[in-house]
Amino acid sequence: MADEGGTDTAAEEEFEYFFTGNVQFEDEPLEGVEITVEGNGYEATTETDADGRWTLGVPEKAAYEISLNEDTLPEGVVVEDGQSSVEAEFGLTNRKAVNFFLGEGQRVTTDIGAQILIRLVNGLNFGLLLALAAIGLSLIFGTTGLSNFAHAEMVTFGALMMLTFGVDLALPVWLALIISLVLSGALGWTLDAALWKPLRRRGVALIPLMIVSIGLSLAIRYTYQFFYGGATRQLPGATLPSDIRLGPITLSWIDVVSMATSVVVLLAVAYFLLRTRIGKATRAVSDNAPLAAASGIDVDRVIRIVWVIGAVLAGLAGILWAYFRPGVSWDMGFQILLLIFAAVTLGGLGTAFGALVGSLIVGLFVEISTLWLPSDMKYVGALVVLILVLLFRPQGILGRRERIG
Repeated sequence: MADEGGTDTAAEEEFEYFFTGNVQFEDEPLEGVEITVEGNGYEATTETDADGRWTLGVPEKAAYEISLNEDTLPEGVVVEDGQSSVEAEFGLTNRKAVNFFLGEGQRVTTDIGAQILIRLVNGLNFGLLLALAAIGLSLIFGTTGLSNFAHAEMVTFGALMMLTFGVDLALPVWLALIISLVLSGALGWTLDAALWKPLRRRGVALIPLMIVSIGLSLAIRYTYQFFYGGATRQLPGATLPSDIRLGPITLSWIDVVSMATSVVVLLAVAYFLLRTRIGKATRAVSDNAPLAAASGIDVDRVIRIVWVIGAVLAGLAGILWAYFRPGVSWDMGFQILLLIFAAVTLGGLGTAFGALVGSLIVGLFVEISTLWLPSDMKYVGALVVLILVLLFRPQGILGRRERIG
Protein backbone atom coordinates (compact mmCIF):
# COMPACT_ATOMS: atom_id res chain seq x y z
CA MET A 1 0.00 0.00 0.00
CA ALA A 2 1.23 3.49 -0.79
CA ASP A 3 0.46 6.41 1.48
CA GLU A 4 1.86 9.88 1.92
CA GLY A 5 5.61 9.96 2.00
CA GLY A 6 8.47 12.43 2.01
CA THR A 7 9.39 15.19 -0.40
CA ASP A 8 12.26 15.88 -2.71
CA THR A 9 14.06 19.20 -2.23
CA ALA A 10 14.88 19.70 -5.92
CA ALA A 11 11.29 18.95 -6.89
CA GLU A 12 10.06 21.44 -4.27
CA GLU A 13 12.06 24.17 -5.95
CA GLU A 14 10.81 23.39 -9.47
CA PHE A 15 7.10 22.60 -8.95
CA GLU A 16 4.22 23.79 -6.84
CA TYR A 17 2.03 20.67 -6.98
CA PHE A 18 3.11 17.14 -5.97
CA PHE A 19 1.96 13.55 -5.97
CA THR A 20 3.54 11.46 -3.21
CA GLY A 21 3.41 7.94 -1.87
CA ASN A 22 5.12 5.27 0.21
CA VAL A 23 5.14 1.83 -1.42
CA GLN A 24 5.21 -1.01 1.12
CA PHE A 25 4.40 -4.70 1.20
CA GLU A 26 3.63 -6.35 4.53
CA ASP A 27 4.98 -3.26 6.34
CA GLU A 28 8.30 -3.51 4.49
CA PRO A 29 9.37 -0.60 2.18
CA LEU A 30 10.01 -1.49 -1.46
CA GLU A 31 12.95 0.29 -3.08
CA GLY A 32 13.36 0.89 -6.82
CA VAL A 33 9.67 0.66 -7.75
CA GLU A 34 9.03 2.80 -10.84
CA ILE A 35 6.23 5.38 -10.67
CA THR A 36 5.07 7.46 -13.66
CA VAL A 37 2.79 10.49 -13.79
CA GLU A 38 1.28 11.49 -17.14
CA GLY A 39 -1.28 14.02 -18.31
CA ASN A 40 -1.87 17.49 -19.77
CA GLY A 41 1.12 17.09 -22.07
CA TYR A 42 3.45 16.31 -19.15
CA GLU A 43 5.15 13.02 -18.21
CA ALA A 44 7.69 12.18 -15.50
CA THR A 45 9.05 9.02 -13.90
CA THR A 46 10.76 8.32 -10.59
CA GLU A 47 11.67 5.38 -8.34
CA THR A 48 10.99 4.77 -4.68
CA ASP A 49 13.90 5.33 -2.30
CA ALA A 50 15.21 3.02 0.42
CA ASP A 51 12.22 3.92 2.60
CA GLY A 52 9.77 3.16 -0.22
CA ARG A 53 8.95 6.83 -0.63
CA TRP A 54 8.48 8.75 -3.87
CA THR A 55 7.55 12.28 -4.93
CA LEU A 56 6.70 13.64 -8.37
CA GLY A 57 6.07 17.31 -9.09
CA VAL A 58 3.65 18.47 -11.80
CA PRO A 59 3.36 21.88 -13.48
CA GLU A 60 -0.34 22.53 -12.92
CA LYS A 61 -3.27 21.55 -10.71
CA ALA A 62 -5.17 19.11 -12.88
CA ALA A 63 -6.05 15.43 -13.31
CA TYR A 64 -3.17 13.02 -14.02
CA GLU A 65 -2.74 9.30 -14.52
CA ILE A 66 -0.36 7.72 -11.99
CA SER A 67 1.10 4.35 -12.97
CA LEU A 68 3.14 1.78 -11.05
CA ASN A 69 5.36 -0.43 -13.20
CA GLU A 70 4.64 -3.94 -11.89
CA ASP A 71 7.77 -5.27 -13.60
CA THR A 72 9.79 -3.37 -10.98
CA LEU A 73 8.04 -5.05 -8.04
CA PRO A 74 9.70 -8.02 -6.28
CA GLU A 75 8.85 -11.51 -7.49
CA GLY A 76 5.46 -12.65 -6.24
CA VAL A 77 4.18 -9.13 -5.48
CA VAL A 78 1.46 -7.59 -7.65
CA VAL A 79 -0.97 -4.69 -7.52
CA GLU A 80 -4.30 -6.02 -6.28
CA ASP A 81 -7.11 -6.25 -8.89
CA GLY A 82 -4.65 -5.15 -11.57
CA GLN A 83 -5.11 -1.47 -10.68
CA SER A 84 -1.57 -0.46 -11.60
CA SER A 85 -2.81 2.87 -13.02
CA VAL A 86 -5.07 5.31 -11.23
CA GLU A 87 -6.37 8.75 -12.10
CA ALA A 88 -5.64 11.32 -9.42
CA GLU A 89 -6.64 14.96 -9.02
CA PHE A 90 -5.70 17.55 -6.44
CA GLY A 91 -8.14 18.70 -3.80
CA LEU A 92 -7.80 21.94 -1.87
CA THR A 93 -4.09 21.44 -1.18
CA ASN A 94 -1.08 21.31 -3.49
CA ARG A 95 -0.15 17.77 -2.42
CA LYS A 96 -1.93 14.52 -3.21
CA ALA A 97 -1.18 11.07 -1.79
CA VAL A 98 -1.71 8.20 -4.23
CA ASN A 99 -2.37 4.67 -3.00
CA PHE A 100 -1.51 1.37 -4.67
CA PHE A 101 -2.65 -1.75 -2.83
CA LEU A 102 -0.17 -4.62 -3.11
CA GLY A 103 -0.60 -8.31 -2.55
CA GLU A 104 0.81 -11.72 -3.38
CA GLY A 105 0.17 -13.08 -6.81
CA GLN A 106 1.46 -14.10 -10.21
CA ARG A 107 2.09 -11.44 -12.83
CA VAL A 108 0.53 -12.30 -16.17
CA THR A 109 2.62 -11.33 -19.17
CA THR A 110 1.27 -10.91 -22.69
CA ASP A 111 3.17 -12.58 -25.52
CA ILE A 112 4.30 -10.56 -28.52
CA GLY A 113 1.58 -11.95 -30.80
CA ALA A 114 -1.18 -10.89 -28.41
CA GLN A 115 0.41 -7.46 -27.98
CA ILE A 116 0.48 -6.97 -31.76
CA LEU A 117 -3.17 -8.01 -32.00
CA ILE A 118 -4.16 -5.59 -29.23
CA ARG A 119 -2.32 -2.72 -30.89
CA LEU A 120 -3.82 -3.57 -34.27
CA VAL A 121 -7.30 -3.08 -32.83
CA ASN A 122 -6.25 0.14 -31.08
CA GLY A 123 -4.60 1.33 -34.29
CA LEU A 124 -7.73 0.58 -36.30
CA ASN A 125 -9.81 2.56 -33.82
CA PHE A 126 -7.38 5.48 -33.92
CA GLY A 127 -7.07 5.32 -37.70
CA LEU A 128 -10.84 5.44 -38.20
CA LEU A 129 -11.32 8.52 -36.05
CA LEU A 130 -8.28 10.12 -37.69
CA ALA A 131 -9.90 9.43 -41.06
CA LEU A 132 -12.96 11.49 -40.13
CA ALA A 133 -10.81 14.57 -39.57
CA ALA A 134 -8.50 13.84 -42.52
CA ILE A 135 -11.35 13.41 -45.02
CA GLY A 136 -12.83 16.75 -43.99
CA LEU A 137 -9.45 18.43 -44.45
CA SER A 138 -8.93 16.65 -47.77
CA LEU A 139 -12.33 17.76 -49.12
CA ILE A 140 -11.58 21.37 -48.20
CA PHE A 141 -8.16 21.18 -49.83
CA GLY A 142 -9.56 19.49 -52.93
CA THR A 143 -12.21 22.15 -53.56
CA THR A 144 -10.33 25.28 -52.45
CA GLY A 145 -6.62 24.38 -52.52
CA LEU A 146 -6.35 25.64 -48.92
CA SER A 147 -4.11 23.86 -46.40
CA ASN A 148 -6.26 24.74 -43.39
CA PHE A 149 -4.14 24.67 -40.23
CA ALA A 150 -7.20 25.79 -38.24
CA HIS A 151 -8.71 22.36 -38.90
CA ALA A 152 -7.20 21.27 -35.58
CA GLU A 153 -9.38 23.80 -33.76
CA MET A 154 -12.46 22.47 -35.56
CA VAL A 155 -11.56 19.07 -34.11
CA THR A 156 -11.21 20.56 -30.63
CA PHE A 157 -14.48 22.51 -31.03
CA GLY A 158 -16.57 19.34 -31.29
CA ALA A 159 -15.09 17.90 -28.09
CA LEU A 160 -15.47 21.19 -26.20
CA MET A 161 -19.13 21.50 -27.22
CA MET A 162 -19.72 17.90 -26.10
CA LEU A 163 -18.08 18.79 -22.78
CA THR A 164 -20.19 21.93 -22.43
CA PHE A 165 -23.56 20.34 -23.15
CA GLY A 166 -22.90 16.80 -21.92
CA VAL A 167 -21.04 17.65 -18.68
CA ASP A 168 -21.46 21.31 -17.74
CA LEU A 169 -25.15 21.47 -18.72
CA ALA A 170 -25.74 17.74 -17.99
CA LEU A 171 -27.86 17.10 -21.09
CA PRO A 172 -28.38 13.50 -22.26
CA VAL A 173 -25.39 12.21 -24.23
CA TRP A 174 -27.35 11.72 -27.46
CA LEU A 175 -28.75 15.26 -27.31
CA ALA A 176 -25.34 16.77 -26.46
CA LEU A 177 -23.86 14.88 -29.42
CA ILE A 178 -26.45 16.22 -31.86
CA ILE A 179 -26.05 19.79 -30.59
CA SER A 180 -22.25 19.52 -30.80
CA LEU A 181 -22.34 18.33 -34.42
CA VAL A 182 -24.88 20.99 -35.43
CA LEU A 183 -22.72 23.71 -33.86
CA SER A 184 -19.64 22.24 -35.56
CA GLY A 185 -21.39 22.53 -38.91
CA ALA A 186 -22.41 26.08 -38.04
CA LEU A 187 -18.77 26.89 -37.27
CA GLY A 188 -17.70 25.64 -40.71
CA TRP A 189 -20.46 27.67 -42.40
CA THR A 190 -19.49 30.80 -40.47
CA LEU A 191 -15.78 30.51 -41.18
CA ASP A 192 -16.37 30.20 -44.91
CA ALA A 193 -19.01 32.94 -45.05
CA ALA A 194 -17.15 35.44 -42.87
CA LEU A 195 -13.53 34.79 -43.83
CA TRP A 196 -12.65 32.38 -46.62
CA LYS A 197 -15.22 33.37 -49.25
CA PRO A 198 -14.37 37.11 -49.03
CA LEU A 199 -10.68 36.25 -49.30
CA ARG A 200 -11.32 34.01 -52.32
CA ARG A 201 -13.29 36.76 -54.04
CA ARG A 202 -10.39 39.16 -53.49
CA GLY A 203 -8.12 36.68 -55.27
CA VAL A 204 -5.80 36.14 -52.30
CA ALA A 205 -3.12 33.57 -53.18
CA LEU A 206 -2.89 30.18 -51.46
CA ILE A 207 0.28 30.93 -49.46
CA PRO A 208 -1.25 34.02 -47.77
CA LEU A 209 -4.42 32.02 -47.16
CA MET A 210 -2.38 29.32 -45.44
CA ILE A 211 -0.69 31.94 -43.25
CA VAL A 212 -4.13 33.32 -42.35
CA SER A 213 -5.21 29.81 -41.33
CA ILE A 214 -2.17 29.52 -39.04
CA GLY A 215 -3.03 32.81 -37.36
CA LEU A 216 -6.68 31.80 -37.08
CA SER A 217 -5.59 28.51 -35.50
CA LEU A 218 -3.53 30.30 -32.84
CA ALA A 219 -6.31 32.80 -32.10
CA ILE A 220 -9.00 30.15 -31.69
CA ARG A 221 -6.77 27.79 -29.71
CA TYR A 222 -5.88 30.35 -27.07
CA THR A 223 -9.49 31.50 -26.94
CA TYR A 224 -10.35 27.94 -25.96
CA GLN A 225 -7.72 28.04 -23.24
CA PHE A 226 -9.07 31.37 -21.92
CA PHE A 227 -12.63 30.07 -21.55
CA TYR A 228 -12.01 26.39 -20.69
CA GLY A 229 -8.67 26.56 -18.86
CA GLY A 230 -5.69 24.26 -19.21
CA ALA A 231 -7.05 21.22 -17.36
CA THR A 232 -8.05 17.95 -19.02
CA ARG A 233 -11.65 16.92 -18.34
CA GLN A 234 -13.55 13.73 -19.12
CA LEU A 235 -16.68 13.23 -21.22
CA PRO A 236 -19.61 11.13 -19.92
CA GLY A 237 -18.77 7.42 -19.99
CA ALA A 238 -15.08 7.95 -20.77
CA THR A 239 -14.03 5.80 -17.81
CA LEU A 240 -16.23 2.77 -18.57
CA PRO A 241 -14.42 -0.51 -17.84
CA SER A 242 -13.11 -2.66 -20.69
CA ASP A 243 -15.42 -5.60 -20.02
CA ILE A 244 -15.71 -6.93 -23.59
CA ARG A 245 -13.13 -9.68 -24.15
CA LEU A 246 -12.15 -11.23 -27.47
CA GLY A 247 -9.17 -13.42 -26.66
CA PRO A 248 -6.38 -11.09 -25.50
CA ILE A 249 -8.31 -8.02 -26.71
CA THR A 250 -10.29 -6.04 -24.14
CA LEU A 251 -12.68 -3.32 -25.27
CA SER A 252 -15.18 -1.03 -23.62
CA TRP A 253 -18.57 -0.28 -25.09
CA ILE A 254 -17.25 3.20 -25.90
CA ASP A 255 -14.56 1.61 -28.11
CA VAL A 256 -17.14 -0.51 -29.94
CA VAL A 257 -19.52 2.41 -30.47
CA SER A 258 -16.64 4.63 -31.60
CA MET A 259 -15.44 2.20 -34.27
CA ALA A 260 -18.98 1.41 -35.44
CA THR A 261 -19.82 5.13 -35.67
CA SER A 262 -16.66 5.85 -37.66
CA VAL A 263 -17.38 3.04 -40.15
CA VAL A 264 -21.02 4.11 -40.66
CA VAL A 265 -20.08 7.77 -41.15
CA LEU A 266 -17.25 6.93 -43.55
CA LEU A 267 -19.62 4.76 -45.61
CA ALA A 268 -22.11 7.62 -45.65
CA VAL A 269 -19.41 10.01 -46.91
CA ALA A 270 -18.45 7.54 -49.64
CA TYR A 271 -22.09 7.27 -50.72
CA PHE A 272 -22.38 11.06 -50.70
CA LEU A 273 -19.34 11.51 -52.93
CA LEU A 274 -20.12 8.69 -55.37
CA ARG A 275 -23.92 8.64 -55.62
CA THR A 276 -25.40 12.03 -54.80
CA ARG A 277 -25.65 15.04 -57.08
CA ILE A 278 -23.83 17.34 -54.66
CA GLY A 279 -21.12 14.71 -54.19
CA LYS A 280 -20.52 14.47 -57.92
CA ALA A 281 -20.44 18.26 -58.10
CA THR A 282 -17.87 18.25 -55.29
CA ARG A 283 -15.64 15.91 -57.27
CA ALA A 284 -16.05 18.06 -60.37
CA VAL A 285 -15.05 21.23 -58.50
CA SER A 286 -12.07 19.39 -57.04
CA ASP A 287 -10.90 18.30 -60.49
CA ASN A 288 -11.39 21.61 -62.28
CA ALA A 289 -13.30 24.46 -60.64
CA PRO A 290 -13.42 26.81 -63.71
CA LEU A 291 -14.71 23.98 -65.92
CA ALA A 292 -17.27 23.01 -63.26
CA ALA A 293 -18.49 26.62 -63.11
CA ALA A 294 -18.73 26.74 -66.91
CA SER A 295 -20.84 23.58 -66.75
CA GLY A 296 -23.42 25.32 -64.55
CA ILE A 297 -22.23 24.16 -61.12
CA ASP A 298 -22.51 26.75 -58.34
CA VAL A 299 -18.92 26.49 -57.10
CA ASP A 300 -19.42 28.75 -54.07
CA ARG A 301 -22.41 26.69 -52.93
CA VAL A 302 -20.42 23.45 -53.28
CA ILE A 303 -17.51 24.90 -51.31
CA ARG A 304 -19.89 26.09 -48.58
CA ILE A 305 -21.37 22.59 -48.28
CA VAL A 306 -17.87 21.08 -48.16
CA TRP A 307 -16.92 23.43 -45.29
CA VAL A 308 -20.01 22.39 -43.34
CA ILE A 309 -19.40 18.68 -43.94
CA GLY A 310 -15.69 19.01 -43.15
CA ALA A 311 -16.48 20.82 -39.89
CA VAL A 312 -19.05 18.20 -38.84
CA LEU A 313 -16.59 15.38 -39.56
CA ALA A 314 -13.87 17.24 -37.62
CA GLY A 315 -16.23 17.80 -34.68
CA LEU A 316 -17.18 14.12 -34.60
CA ALA A 317 -13.50 13.15 -34.80
CA GLY A 318 -12.80 15.43 -31.84
CA ILE A 319 -15.50 13.78 -29.74
CA LEU A 320 -14.20 10.29 -30.55
CA TRP A 321 -10.61 11.44 -29.96
CA ALA A 322 -11.66 12.73 -26.53
CA TYR A 323 -12.91 9.23 -25.67
CA PHE A 324 -9.84 7.51 -27.15
CA ARG A 325 -7.22 9.68 -25.32
CA PRO A 326 -9.25 9.94 -22.99
CA GLY A 327 -10.00 13.55 -22.02
CA VAL A 328 -10.82 16.99 -23.43
CA SER A 329 -8.23 19.77 -23.45
CA TRP A 330 -7.89 23.12 -25.17
CA ASP A 331 -5.11 21.96 -27.53
CA MET A 332 -6.18 18.37 -28.19
CA GLY A 333 -6.77 18.94 -31.91
CA PHE A 334 -3.36 20.52 -32.35
CA GLN A 335 -1.77 17.39 -30.84
CA ILE A 336 -2.85 15.31 -33.85
CA LEU A 337 -2.76 18.02 -36.54
CA LEU A 338 0.50 16.75 -38.07
CA LEU A 339 -0.91 13.22 -38.15
CA ILE A 340 -4.00 14.51 -39.98
CA PHE A 341 -1.82 16.26 -42.56
CA ALA A 342 0.36 13.16 -42.78
CA ALA A 343 -2.67 10.99 -43.52
CA VAL A 344 -3.94 13.39 -46.20
CA THR A 345 -0.52 13.67 -47.85
CA LEU A 346 0.20 9.96 -47.59
CA GLY A 347 -3.07 8.99 -49.23
CA GLY A 348 -2.86 11.68 -51.91
CA LEU A 349 -3.68 15.38 -51.65
CA GLY A 350 -7.34 16.19 -52.30
CA THR A 351 -8.56 12.58 -52.40
CA ALA A 352 -11.07 11.53 -49.76
CA PHE A 353 -10.42 7.82 -50.24
CA GLY A 354 -6.69 8.49 -50.11
CA ALA A 355 -7.19 10.29 -46.78
CA LEU A 356 -8.97 7.20 -45.46
CA VAL A 357 -6.16 4.87 -46.57
CA GLY A 358 -3.50 7.21 -45.21
CA SER A 359 -5.31 7.54 -41.88
CA LEU A 360 -5.53 3.79 -41.39
CA ILE A 361 -1.82 3.39 -42.17
CA VAL A 362 -0.86 6.19 -39.80
CA GLY A 363 -3.17 4.94 -37.03
CA LEU A 364 -1.91 1.37 -37.24
CA PHE A 365 1.74 2.40 -37.39
CA VAL A 366 1.41 4.79 -34.43
CA GLU A 367 -0.03 2.08 -32.19
CA ILE A 368 2.15 -0.83 -33.35
CA SER A 369 5.33 1.24 -33.12
CA THR A 370 4.87 1.50 -29.33
CA LEU A 371 6.09 -2.11 -29.14
CA TRP A 372 9.58 -0.83 -29.95
CA LEU A 373 9.48 2.95 -29.56
CA PRO A 374 8.84 5.00 -26.42
CA SER A 375 5.30 6.39 -26.33
CA ASP A 376 6.69 9.92 -26.77
CA MET A 377 8.24 8.87 -30.11
CA LYS A 378 5.28 7.10 -31.70
CA TYR A 379 4.08 10.13 -33.70
CA VAL A 380 7.59 10.68 -35.04
CA GLY A 381 7.58 7.18 -36.52
CA ALA A 382 4.39 7.91 -38.48
CA LEU A 383 5.97 11.00 -40.02
CA VAL A 384 9.05 8.96 -41.00
CA VAL A 385 6.76 6.54 -42.87
CA LEU A 386 5.20 9.53 -44.65
CA ILE A 387 8.61 10.75 -45.80
CA LEU A 388 9.65 7.29 -47.03
CA VAL A 389 6.44 6.79 -49.02
CA LEU A 390 6.68 10.22 -50.63
CA LEU A 391 10.29 9.57 -51.65
CA PHE A 392 9.09 6.72 -53.87
CA ARG A 393 5.59 8.01 -54.72
CA PRO A 394 5.40 11.82 -54.41
CA GLN A 395 1.69 11.98 -55.31
CA GLY A 396 0.76 9.72 -52.40
CA ILE A 397 -0.68 6.22 -52.39
CA LEU A 398 -3.77 6.98 -54.50
CA GLY A 399 -2.75 10.38 -55.83
CA ARG A 400 -4.31 11.73 -58.98
CA ARG A 401 -5.42 8.37 -60.31
CA GLU A 402 -8.43 8.26 -57.96
CA ARG A 403 -9.43 11.87 -57.57
CA ILE A 404 -12.38 11.54 -55.19
CA GLY A 405 -13.39 14.74 -53.38
